[in-house]
Amino acid sequence: MKVKINIDGGSRGNPGPGASAYVIKNPEGKLLAQEGHFLAHCTNNHAEFTALKRAAQACLLLGATELDIRSDSLLLVKQYLGEYKIKNQNLKELIDQIRQITENFKAVHIQHVPREQNKEADALANKAMDAKCDVGCPPAPTNTPKTKINSAPTAPARQSAAIKTAQPKTGKTGQKKASKPKKGPQQLDLFDGF
Repeated sequence: MKVKINIDGGSRGNPGPGASAYVIKNPEGKLLAQEGHFLAHCTNNHAEFTALKRAAQACLLLGATELDIRSDSLLLVKQYLGEYKIKNQNLKELIDQIRQITENFKAVHIQHVPREQNKEADALANKAMDAKCDVGCPPAPTNTPKTKINSAPTAPARQSAAIKTAQPKTGKTGQKKASKPKKGPQQLDLFDGF
């Protein structure tokens, strides 16, 4: 499955409180996942690279095979492609982790886009910074990855209320009680009609 991904990251103060965000859609434009992750203290570059790493991890959970990544950070794109050197040791380690994850895909395409074409990811990163917490709708795993995701859990560590699944209730005998089927997860619109 091919997916389109927009990523963004930022820091208020550089370094300072920041956030990384990604929006993943299928080729027809259907939203598959969107998350903004609050980072208590980071640089802009660290937030951008974290967005790329988290997006790649989410794509593994979704069962994606081909990634079409768009970022408004020319620096990130050039550094990922190896056209610019990475001097910061922390960023070197982060890009190594990202490359390990992206080896699991058939193809990874990354390109620089103007900010105007990255508004959803930017808005999500800003929502996470404003809220000082993670926001969004994590991916619902469609397969169980048999790959290493750099110590990331194979399912999201937290789930938003919109995608929690009902756990079967057990009676005194330990058998599952029948429960009414619930409707599937509803997609959240974090952009308020943006």
